[in-house]
Amino acid sequence: MLELTILGFLHDEPLHGYELKERIRGLSGHVRPVSDGALYPAISRLAKNGLVDQRTEPGAGAAPRRILSLTDAGRARLLARLRDPKDVEITDGQRFFTLLAFLHHLPDPAEQAAVLRRRKAFLDTPASFFYRDGEPVRAEEAGDLFRQGMLRIARATGQAEKAWLAEALAELERGPGRSPG
Repeated sequence: MLELTILGFLHDEPLHGYELKERIRGLSGHVRPVSDGALYPAISRLAKNGLVDQRTEPGAGAAPRRILSLTDAGRARLLARLRDPKDVEITDGQRFFTLLAFLHHLPDPAEQAAVLRRRKAFLDTPASFFYRDGEPVRAEEAGDLFRQGMLRIARATGQAEKAWLAEALAELERGPGRSPG
């Protein structure tokens, strides 16, 4: 997900490493903070693979700063990742939110809709944090207050997400500039 996040933010505009780290922190830092020990080696790998370009510019203070920008190959890699996300990027809520943050870079509404349909199909599959005799346990069947809370919150979040997915899919299928109905 770090690669996707780096490519996604650099698609928006060139950034220096600190700015990129701050944007990543804003997107997912409270859930999965990114360390310098993960970020800078990832940037180096992307640069080595020709996906990110680095140039040095004078800094605001005395130290020069490396400005990172996306190459054509990096743009192509980002679009490929957005078109065909891994299953875990569909099923894991935080990873899916990261994918959503950059899905607007995918220029074809039909391709955007295909990604949203995959998430909807996942959410439509009965699931639970807990199972009894191979069946998902519902909140009303949970044995304690805290498990009931987990299941009720998950159900409410899932219902809200399904409603948004239905709205987003309808809008994508209508096309730009066309009103509902």
